[in-house]
Amino acid sequence: MGPYEIAFSGQLVPGAQLELVKANLAKLFQADAQRIDLLFSGRRIVIKNNLDGAAAEKYRSTLERAGARVEVVAMEIEIEEVELAPPPAPAASAGRLQVKPRDEYMAAFVDVDAPDFGIAPAGADLQDARPEPVAPAVDLSQFSLAPAGSDMGQAKPAPAAPAPDTSHLKLQD
Repeated sequence: MGPYEIAFSGQLVPGAQLELVKANLAKLFQADAQRIDLLFSGRRIVIKNNLDGAAAEKYRSTLERAGARVEVVAMEIEIEEVELAPPPAPAASAGRLQVKPRDEYMAAFVDVDAPDFGIAPAGADLQDARPEPVAPAVDLSQFSLAPAGSDMGQAKPAPAAPAPDTSHLKLQD
């Protein structure tokens, strides 16, 4: 049979005392009193799932020895059925993609002639090669070079201000 789950609803084994069972579960799960109180809220809580039959029986017996009555339930596995798409029809013209409409909107694209692009191998360069840059043709024959150090007409710096007159100052001992 399929996987099992262990569920607890706060029920005790006949003859078990509530405080003793809570203490046993706190020790078993290594949990504080607040978390153990959540187990006894009355709601059905799944403690463990996806267990095989032997592991589920081991959990059940251990929890019943601690005083808690649990239920072992076989989990339902949902199998989703998938309908496969039909294989593609052979192309009328080699290298061209045939488009079949899926609804009224797509029917407008039936007569579109679209290339059937393939898939490049792993690591292939998909970008077109760039052409080498060509230097522009510029006529510089009207320009000449001035000799080094010659005045090219740039602005001259302003002359420095004269040094202040300090002749009237004296040093005293």
